[in-house]
Amino acid sequence: MNGKPIFPAASVFSLAAFALLLTAPVAAQDGTIYPLDNPPEPHAIVLGTGGVEGQTAPETWFRQWGDPMARNISTATLTPFLPDPAKATGAAVLVAPGGGFMWLSLGNEGWEVAQALADRGIAAFVLKYRLRPTAASLDDFRAFMSRPMGAPPPPPAAGENAPPPPPRWNLSDQQEDAEAAWALIASRAGEWGVDMDRLGMIGFSAGAGLTMHVTLNSTAMKPAFIGPIYGGMGPVEVPADAPPMFNVIASDDFLFRGQFGVVESWFKAGRPVEFHLYQNGGHGFGLGNPDRTSNRWFDAFVHWLDVNKFLVAGSGE
Repeated sequence: MNGKPIFPAASVFSLAAFALLLTAPVAAQDGTIYPLDNPPEPHAIVLGTGGVEGQTAPETWFRQWGDPMARNISTATLTPFLPDPAKATGAAVLVAPGGGFMWLSLGNEGWEVAQALADRGIAAFVLKYRLRPTAASLDDFRAFMSRPMGAPPPPPAAGENAPPPPPRWNLSDQQEDAEAAWALIASRAGEWGVDMDRLGMIGFSAGAGLTMHVTLNSTAMKPAFIGPIYGGMGPVEVPADAPPMFNVIASDDFLFRGQFGVVESWFKAGRPVEFHLYQNGGHGFGLGNPDRTSNRWFDAFVHWLDVNKFLVAGSGE
C-alpha cells in the first residue's frame, strides 16, 4: 500500500489482514449476508461525539457482495490515509461511506476509495459515523434486509405536480460526527500535510446524503468541493457560496428515476457543477464493477480536481 494511514510505515491493517478483508471466497461474492469478525482498526481515531440513543447492541460486522460492512456503530472514528510525501499534493478528502444510515460499506466505499485517493497524492480520511440501531442478531438483521420493498413512485407525468418528499431523517448525530472529523483534520493539518482550503468531502449513497446535508446546513464545515456519488437527486436550496460539485449516478440506479433536481439547483444558483450520468452501474458500485460504464468515474473525478486546480497550492475559485 502506497497511501498509508497516519504514518508512512503503517497501514490500517497488516497487509495480510487487509487482503483478507478485501478478498472474499467465491461463495461470499453474492448478496448473502455472512458473519465477519470485527477487524482491527489500530489507526482509527475516536472522535468523542458520544453514543446513540437507544442503542443496546454492540458494533458488529458482516460481509455482503464480498465487502466488509459494519452496523450498530455507536462510536464515531476517523481513519487517515496519507499519501507518500513525495507525491502529496496538499489536497484532502473526507470520505463518507454509505449504507442507509443502518450500516456502513467500509470496504468498497471507504478504505478502497481512500487508498485510491492516497495513491493519487490526495490525503483521505474515512469517516465511520454513528448509525441507527439494528437487530443484535445477524439472523434478525438478515430477515430485515430481505423484507419486500415497495417500488419507488414513478416520476410525475407532464403537467403533474411532484408528490411531497418523504420526511427527512434526523442527521444530527451524523452531522456532529462529520464536524468533529473536520475539526480534527484542521487541528492536525500541518502534521498531515493538509491544505484546509483544498479539503473537500465525497460520500456514497447515504454518505452522499450526509455530504449534501452538511454542505447545506453546517456552519462548522466549509468544504472546498463536494462529490455526492449515487446520492439523492431531488432539488435543494443552494447557498450563494456553495462549493463546486461533482455528481455521479447511473441511469439504472433506483435513486435516479429520471431526476436531475440537485444538478439543476446547482446550475440555477450559478455554482460550478459537473454531472456524470452513466448508462449502467446500478447502486453501490464504489470504485466500479466489471463491464459497467460507471467504472471510470474515479478517473474523471481526479481529472476534475486537477482541472479546477484543487491539486495545486493556492488554488480555488
